[in-house]
Amino acid sequence: MSRETEADVPGDAVLPGALSESLFGELVTFRRDLHMHPELGNQEFRTTAAIKARLEKAGLKPRVLTVGTGLVCDIGMGEEGGGADGVLALRADIDALPIPDTKSECAYRSTVPDRAHACGHDVHTAVVLGAGLVLAELHGQGLLPRPVRLIFQPAEEVLPGGAAEVIECGALDGVRRIIAVHCDPRVDAGRIGLRQGAITSACDRLEIALDGPGGHTARPHLTTDLVTAAARVVTDVPALVARRVDSRSGLAVTWGRIESGHAPNVIPQHAELSGTVRCLDIEAWRQAPDIVHAAIDEVATMHRAKSEITYVRGVPPVVNDPVVTELLRDAMIARRGAESIETTEQSLGGEDFSWYLEHVPGALARLGVRVPGERTARDLHQGDFDADERAIRVGVELFTAAALLDAAG
Repeated sequence: MSRETEADVPGDAVLPGALSESLFGELVTFRRDLHMHPELGNQEFRTTAAIKARLEKAGLKPRVLTVGTGLVCDIGMGEEGGGADGVLALRADIDALPIPDTKSECAYRSTVPDRAHACGHDVHTAVVLGAGLVLAELHGQGLLPRPVRLIFQPAEEVLPGGAAEVIECGALDGVRRIIAVHCDPRVDAGRIGLRQGAITSACDRLEIALDGPGGHTARPHLTTDLVTAAARVVTDVPALVARRVDSRSGLAVTWGRIESGHAPNVIPQHAELSGTVRCLDIEAWRQAPDIVHAAIDEVATMHRAKSEITYVRGVPPVVNDPVVTELLRDAMIARRGAESIETTEQSLGGEDFSWYLEHVPGALARLGVRVPGERTARDLHQGDFDADERAIRVGVELFTAAALLDAAG
């Protein structure tokens, strides 16, 4: 739904469903509870139970997914004016990361060792929960003519992402559009970032084992000099890969781990490397496995090393549908004005929301979580990550307005 001028967008006065202070306070408390009790992908049992209990308290009927964690909940399904094929889905991911929470002065820091909500999924969950509760009230008042489905997805951080299993559970049945937000610590709370087209990159995982006859470092010519071979894979493969596709595709191999050897005078027989393959362009991503395999084999063979490659497909880029992106823009203008929106860049991060978009049109918005005026950069996937909780209100307002404008369009 797109409009030619901002003046055509309904203002807040004609859109019901404002978030009350009492519900906002409850959502902050709910988010902090999740933050204190983070759970990894496919282990989100406590989180799932907490979401389910709150939705049931509101008179809704959430359904836990057959994979054991995560759930879906329909609002207004089957009512007059809400056909089975007209569902707008709101998606949140609910899992945490396997890293320690390093916030030293925080009353709600993680209580679980080496586990933290360092990517903002607790905020995403609170946003979709809050939007669901507001929309359920509107449905009870007869103000929600089309149905909405809440999707609380497990295992977003586990490649290839829990979205694929959620889809297999039938979560997209009857869905015609889907929307989501992702925390962005580079954007101030109170604002969102939007982009038509690709907003994230593809992300795959790469594991390599190199093997060869070892020996004494005094006689490398009688061995496969495996440490040198591994080093050449690290340095040469990314350059080879980058030269074998259009440079605008952004295909990049980046290493995160390399291990080999135990003694300074012994050439080892085994080395291991692991890293990620990221790509901005979906067509280049589809070619990436063959290109990366060929480059590794080429370098390993040159150094007489045997290579075993495990290439784990991750996620394609999230490609925002133009119409749904404009729906989010209209919703944000209606609630907070055009000045609350900024154009965001395509990120090299991966997001399994992309799997939903292989089936239905949708869009992901960047939800600002930086305290306005703050100069300290707290990036995602860092132990000191935290969010300005006023962003929860913004996310709820965005989703409720999108649901109402989508229903009216």
